[in-house]
Amino acid sequence: MKKQNNYFLLAMRSIGFCLLLIFGLEAVAQDAATTDSTTPAPVVKKKSFTKNTFEGNYLIDNQSVMVPVKGTFEFDIQHRFATWENGFTDLFGLFNGATMRLGFSYVPIKNLQVGFGASNDKMLLNANVKYALLRQTKDGAMPVSVTYFGDVMADPRKKDNTTLFVTTSDRFSYFNQIIIARKITEKLSIQVSPSLTHFNNLEGYIDASGKVMPKMKSDHFAIAFSGRYKIRPKTSLLVNYDQPLTQHPMDNPHPNISFGLEMATSGHQFQLFAGNYGAILPENNNMFNQNDFTKNQFLIGFNITRLWNF
Repeated sequence: MKKQNNYFLLAMRSIGFCLLLIFGLEAVAQDAATTDSTTPAPVVKKKSFTKNTFEGNYLIDNQSVMVPVKGTFEFDIQHRFATWENGFTDLFGLFNGATMRLGFSYVPIKNLQVGFGASNDKMLLNANVKYALLRQTKDGAMPVSVTYFGDVMADPRKKDNTTLFVTTSDRFSYFNQIIIARKITEKLSIQVSPSLTHFNNLEGYIDASGKVMPKMKSDHFAIAFSGRYKIRPKTSLLVNYDQPLTQHPMDNPHPNISFGLEMATSGHQFQLFAGNYGAILPENNNMFNQNDFTKNQFLIGFNITRLWNF
């Protein structure tokens, strides 16, 4: 506690010194302006940030670096069909089941977004937070934008012999990601996003000696690369690649490659795409994806968002 108090006092003294310095410089500047009216007052440039690095929150299966303006309420519809390798048998997966999610998010204060959603995949629930840490400036003083995205997923199914639940914590998993993006030109934006996924409880197997062994590690590292190229003022081409980094004892997830078309207005965002991530929530996609794009196991999906400002 004493150490924390010392840090606090040091911080307050530093702030006080800065305030005195600022006010002192301002007084000197005003005095100089009074004594020499021919000397123009110094011009303080307001920091100008790069706008619209991406059109909205989503880049196919990943979050973008963007955080909407304060007071923005967003409603999301995310939809993934089955894989298309069966061709016309199930109309390229359109008639072979689908995974859906409905989500809501709100920006209560500047640079902070909070959200909640539910999926028909095991009726999974999730809550997330997104915070803009740094923003790219037009003068190049800050060359990139950096945002943190965190998600917690809960499995609400009843505990029975088909689930892995022993304690309440077994129901939870977590996703953490740092998103680094740069708007290179008015048409081209790119971002890279390292991530960490953690599951509190995972399925195991019994080896030849009768010992229970884990199939997968609880922590999984991955990295995503995304890009957008505008072909019209409100129409863009999207591409995304997700690479798993952690090697597991069994069931290593496959990489994901996806590409799509985005059409946006001031209040809507629509994305139609194809990729091989079959889930919607990032915890499941990063840890468990078994769709192999080398075997034509792609699927069609879309994201729809609607924005309101309050």
